[in-house]
Amino acid sequence: MRVIGGKYRSRRLKSLPGLDLRPTSDRLRETLFNVLTAGNPHALTGAAWLDLYAGTGAVGIEALSRGAARVIFVEAEKRGADLIRENLKALSIEGDTEVLCEDTGRALHRLERRGVQYDFCFLDPPYRLRDEYAQTLELLSRSSLLSPQGLVIAEHEKKFDPGEVRGALRRFRLLVQGDAALSLYRRA
Repeated sequence: MRVIGGKYRSRRLKSLPGLDLRPTSDRLRETLFNVLTAGNPHALTGAAWLDLYAGTGAVGIEALSRGAARVIFVEAEKRGADLIRENLKALSIEGDTEVLCEDTGRALHRLERRGVQYDFCFLDPPYRLRDEYAQTLELLSRSSLLSPQGLVIAEHEKKFDPGEVRGALRRFRLLVQGDAALSLYRRA
């Protein structure tokens, strides 16, 4: 697993052995960031990014590599949170990053109290936890965490649909690649 583009391009990222962690594939990350920057190569410059169920931190690190100014990583598993910190350290990433080792719902409520807004929110719960999609998308749809033009991106299995509409969020694009898919949402 490696960083696909930007400042940290081609740098390797560590993962954990076993199947507990399913990092977003290099190819799917490349597709995502190509779509986000299509027509505007500076779309991520200065952006605030929220990486939920962050796992290895690969998606948030990719966003930093491509110009995001701030990334908050949320990972409930201590081993995963420690791995994100290790990957950030290995790349000598300093700046506005934070790793929260707690449940996503609790982290969202804590972040909302800070009054900060995010331009991009990526969520990638373990595929077997399908209820997490509905719960997290509903929380985000009611939250003040998203900037007015903010996007929510959910990675999921191709054969699972997290929903066309979740509260105030409406899917405007679905990308399928192999067995995985990305649903892109914005406020209706």
